[in-house]
Amino acid sequence: MPDTRKSRTKMAAVATGAAFVLQAGFASAETVNVFNWSDYITDEVLQQFTEETGITVNYDVYDSNDTLEARLLAGSSGFDVVVPTATFLQRQIAAGVYQPLNRDLLPNMENMDPELMAAAASHDPDNVHATIYMWGTTGIGYNIDMVAERLGEDFEVDTWAMIFDPEIASQLADCGISWLDSPADMFPAAFAWMGLDPQSTDANDFEAATEMMLAAREHVRYFHSSQYISDLANGETCVAVGWSGDVLQAADRAEAAGQGVNVWYAIPREGAMQWFDMMGIPADAPNPENAHAFIDFIMRPEISAAITNYVWFPNANAASWELVDEEIFTDPAIFPTPEVTETLFTGVTYDSRTDRTATRLWTRVRTGQ
Repeated sequence: MPDTRKSRTKMAAVATGAAFVLQAGFASAETVNVFNWSDYITDEVLQQFTEETGITVNYDVYDSNDTLEARLLAGSSGFDVVVPTATFLQRQIAAGVYQPLNRDLLPNMENMDPELMAAAASHDPDNVHATIYMWGTTGIGYNIDMVAERLGEDFEVDTWAMIFDPEIASQLADCGISWLDSPADMFPAAFAWMGLDPQSTDANDFEAATEMMLAAREHVRYFHSSQYISDLANGETCVAVGWSGDVLQAADRAEAAGQGVNVWYAIPREGAMQWFDMMGIPADAPNPENAHAFIDFIMRPEISAAITNYVWFPNANAASWELVDEEIFTDPAIFPTPEVTETLFTGVTYDSRTDRTATRLWTRVRTGQ
């Protein structure tokens, strides 16, 4: 593998281990308080921002949209920049959580790809409240050798059958299958596998998908939205429903460890979710000008490229793509081909009734009852 993967892994211990802890002086004019997903930026980027602006970054992380949403809806979170997934952003906008972006303070917005921004605008019309941080797909991470040993060298892994077909999943159960603990990801995946509309909000479809998933549930080792990264990398599990960049981080860590664990990522041919993580500013942010400075900094081409080269998630910054490592930019698992892109679908924001249905039924799936 190219050296870029090894060098990025060496930075991971620094970037994740030195994530800045939120301090007491929240409202200082010389700080910006950022709440982002875990393993999603480099320490070098944060340090460069501080060196150039004099603004200290207080950085904290989460691993689920629900955690972020609870903090935001409670009010007075103290955060200046947060990174919700677009489907959650939409309903949070409706709740008055965010302030509109000041475009005059974001000259680097012109670097963003119009088509991707238009797709994200389905959740935030005209991109008034947020801009894309990174995007990706929800698919299948797998241990190449373990899967081949159980299903055969010729088995095509780009299918949701890997985790939803009980006959196939049963053959993989001994080496470990994990699912995301995220009904917003798992139900649309189930719909796609069943040939239903992945954006369905029909309660009958949710019931049908629940019964289908319960049939495969006994073969699932656990439900978690971040543990699968290390478990795939260490060979503790062999198949995981996961987010594209996270699985590729696992592949990177496995390669760097040199223990013979070979991990890769597949976008299911039945269809997969294309999602967007968005940078927004809470309405009660203590340092909104610093927040704009941080967001504009992230949208600089060389900064967006540096983050993509670290996390292996695609960005929406068209001006940065020529700076992205060729190995990453030309990999269809990261930047999907036009043919694969046609099979992708965006998530939908559930209304309160659908959200309650999804939550209730997902509890059944998780508990197996």
